Amino acid sequence: MAAYPVELDLKLSPRSRFDVIDVKERVLQETGNIFDEYSKAFYCSFHTTAGYFEQSFCARLDHNRENVDPLIKAFRKLFPAGADYRHDQMQFRTELTEEQKECEPRNGDSHLIYISSGLRNCVTYNNQPELPVYFIDLDGVYEDQVRDRRTSVLAYNSENIVHKTRIAIPVSGHPIDSINLKDTRCGFFEEIEYLLQKFNIQKGQVNISLATDEKNAGLTVNEYETLLMRHDLTEVLRNPFKFMAQQGKHMLLDPRAIPSKTIDYAKYDFVQVFNELMDAFKISSSVVEKILAKFIAYPAERFLRLKRGISLFVSDNNSERTKIVHGTYQSPVLVQWQNAENRTRYVDVTFSEFA
Repeated sequence: MAAYPVELDLKLSPRSRFDVIDVKERVLQETGNIFDEYSKAFYCSFHTTAGYFEQSFCARLDHNRENVDPLIKAFRKLFPAGADYRHDQMQFRTELTEEQKECEPRNGDSHLIYISSGLRNCVTYNNQPELPVYFIDLDGVYEDQVRDRRTSVLAYNSENIVHKTRIAIPVSGHPIDSINLKDTRCGFFEEIEYLLQKFNIQKGQVNISLATDEKNAGLTVNEYETLLMRHDLTEVLRNPFKFMAQQGKHMLLDPRAIPSKTIDYAKYDFVQVFNELMDAFKISSSVVEKILAKFIAYPAERFLRLKRGISLFVSDNNSERTKIVHGTYQSPVLVQWQNAENRTRYVDVTFSEFA
């Protein structure tokens, strides 16, 4: 008889602001080798600055922690801590009380690294006992306070598609914009929850992907905080080098050239960062040169590792009814860097149940 899917909730304690935790090892420590009975596992992070890389991407890193470190280090150069992120300027955060402003993390850099590096809230792995599964935390410790982290692991054998549909998403006329798909004015999230109840899915996932002909757009799951999405992320789409230029050592060498030379210096520094990334992926120098030329020419498309699809976790665990399980600040977000025809974009939504 086939084993019924088993769901585990884990609490994680990062050791530093940037930390990499082997969740597979934690599962084995707490429950023994439950993976022997299952061929796949679904991993879900409930945080906007901590998540997982896809299994295929980890394979490019040889599933080696030593290769993860330089990759994140390169993105930290692009988004240095302490740069002029509007998200971190608490005087503008009107949604926070004065008490909350005192303890709110200044972590705009971590959010942008999460989005641009391709970290995901939910991933599916084929179970390979000898390989680790890394939970990558970009903001685990703030002012010496260890932040509580949660992740769910659901082991299963098969996935059955229950329903497919296409949903229209209204967008603005701005060429660079982000849309919170959990905003009630959009109606998207309510439609998803209605269909979940209609098809009575107990444990599974909702896959959301851009329609095939949708261009110049991507999807992510992150905090939809206005200053982060409407200012910081927008600035990155317009100019990927902005925050690195602000922190660049070259700014001090020729103050009279500011701001005219800062972007040029940043592009020079970016070549070094890009080479570090390519070294981590073991890509040849000739290929690096070709990619780099295109990268700098079309930064928005190639800079952000935004995905064309995202996944949301569905579970009836610890609940009276099935629902989408997500963290307090997590929202599915559609990002565009060119106008959409008729101010509308389309996403294909697939509902699946684990067995």
